Amino acid sequence: MDFGALPFLWEGLKYTVLITLVGVFLGSIVGSTFGLMRLSRIGFVRAIAAIFVEAIRGTPLLAQIFFIHFGIPGLLDLRFDPLYTGIFVIAINSGAYIAEIVRGGVQSIDKGQMEAGRSLGLTGSQTMRYIIWPQAIKVMIPPFGNQFIISLKDTSLLSTIAVADLMYQSRTYTGLSASYFDTYLLVCLFYLAITIPASLLLRYTERRLERT
Repeated sequence: MDFGALPFLWEGLKYTVLITLVGVFLGSIVGSTFGLMRLSRIGFVRAIAAIFVEAIRGTPLLAQIFFIHFGIPGLLDLRFDPLYTGIFVIAINSGAYIAEIVRGGVQSIDKGQMEAGRSLGLTGSQTMRYIIWPQAIKVMIPPFGNQFIISLKDTSLLSTIAVADLMYQSRTYTGLSASYFDTYLLVCLFYLAITIPASLLLRYTERRLERT
């Protein structure tokens, strides 16, 4: 077994984790915003959110990466840092899926809950904050966890624009050593070392939520 790739992969792992954490965090803000916009009573607001969600979900992630990193800078005569491009792409891509998670979570709550809150004298926003949202979050957590794992694996596509993530670092090492089998086996193990604990934590959280 060739362990010479380990220093390269450790370096790449830092970028993979960084991009995933920051990207999904920003994606949560984007997704919550557009998810609530999709629930708006104003048709124009709903339409804007729907266009964003369908545009992102209906195009391949690789095409989004190339469009944002090469297309827009080419048009505006700019140059984007690959790391920032990676974070931005993961944020908007995960945001589109999280928007649907938010919309589905809120809509899964019985409409009578809103009426009950209003009958208690709460405003619409207060009812959403104190009654609807706490219940909806329980519904959202399992799909949100799945989206985190998907976004983590999606970061591998960022190696195509020279983001120094796990895949990019593995390609760098194989270019030097030609040790393809050992290096890519280690890459798979690195990803599994993150996704398996994340999946177990997700299942544990689901079981805890079912008891509450």
